[in-house]
Amino acid sequence: MAIDIEQVKQKYGIVGNDAKLNRAIENAVLSAPTSLSILVTGESGVGKEAFARIIHGYSDRRQHKLVAVNCGAIPEGTIESELFGHKKGSFTGADRDRKGYFTEANGSTIFLDEVGDLPLSVQVKLLRVLQNGEVIPVGESMPQQVDVRVVAATNNNMEEAVREGRFRADLYYRLNQMSIYIPPLRERQNDIPMLFSRFAADIAIESGRPAVMLADDQAREYLMHYPWNGNVRELQNITKRIAWLESERLITREILQKYIPNTSAQIVPLAQGGYAQGHGMSNITDRELLLKALSMGQMISEMRDELYDLRRTVEQLKEHSLMGEPIVTPAPKHTFEPQQKSMMLPSTEEEQQTVFEEVTTLHDDVEQPTVIEADLPLDLNEREKMAIKKALELHKGNRKMAAKDLGISERTLYRRIKDLGL
Repeated sequence: MAIDIEQVKQKYGIVGNDAKLNRAIENAVLSAPTSLSILVTGESGVGKEAFARIIHGYSDRRQHKLVAVNCGAIPEGTIESELFGHKKGSFTGADRDRKGYFTEANGSTIFLDEVGDLPLSVQVKLLRVLQNGEVIPVGESMPQQVDVRVVAATNNNMEEAVREGRFRADLYYRLNQMSIYIPPLRERQNDIPMLFSRFAADIAIESGRPAVMLADDQAREYLMHYPWNGNVRELQNITKRIAWLESERLITREILQKYIPNTSAQIVPLAQGGYAQGHGMSNITDRELLLKALSMGQMISEMRDELYDLRRTVEQLKEHSLMGEPIVTPAPKHTFEPQQKSMMLPSTEEEQQTVFEEVTTLHDDVEQPTVIEADLPLDLNEREKMAIKKALELHKGNRKMAAKDLGISERTLYRRIKDLGL
């Protein structure tokens, strides 16, 4: 079967020429006509749903609508009803019969994103659907037959989840009849400028302004060597900010430094909480660069300490939730974003001490962090709120990363955010 990869990309809005990306597209098209359950793997933000749409669009079910479900965004208490439906009166608030997503997808394809976050009780029912094509709505005793093709996606390590008992092995093998891996953006660096241009063109149409463009090779190199932990989604968001906020249409390395945190950008913390964005760098002396390097290194060290304190706070909350014992909550140590690469620092303690004294002199007017005293009478909810807020701030609102640092599931984090009114 000859596959026109470029035609598939154009149809589904996929940009890039990376060999691993092309292979993933080819596998999606080849598997589409089969009845195999497909597991799409890859980091958050790589575009897994686009591959589910390719599989559905090239299958014989394409005349029906693809049903997409984000399993991680549905509260644990309602996910069984959402997926499989419920009978009127089966629980408080069930004032009518309701079809679940599987019934809605009868004859079509269902895309289960973040399938690794499903509770074990729901995994049993999903296995039944895959084995027998049967769903049992909540409050119902008789199964209903459905004909549904399942495409699932996850950014979890499923083998590890199976080993730890968080995911059923039999369900994993049923879902993973074929696997499609989507590479992260950092593994296809040459595609990054192409994606930037594509997003810039889309925003230009939306805004009615000329599209922003990378000014030169320096700007392209800077863009390509940022790690892009948020992948395509992060690149799209940053492109949007640049296109809307910058008056310049030719985007230089110096402009990119305002929006992309990177140690190579020489971003210097200021007393006002802002950043010096690398303008006039040729006038900075070697000694000043060394001072800035030390400042950046100290900032990174503090961020690591803060993450450690955050995890420790969560463990304390777990251990003492029934005892009401006071817990020391570490105060925020800075307001800067974490950097991705380490800096070269003075090699000996004496040299570091000398430079630290210079930094102290230069930054006497920096506002000192607020210290929360150990005997401050914070109740359990307030301590939990503080820990959750800090985790979300550190990861710019990314629930999955915040939950990982807190040592809880994303669904539990979602529920606590709701319960605590955050």
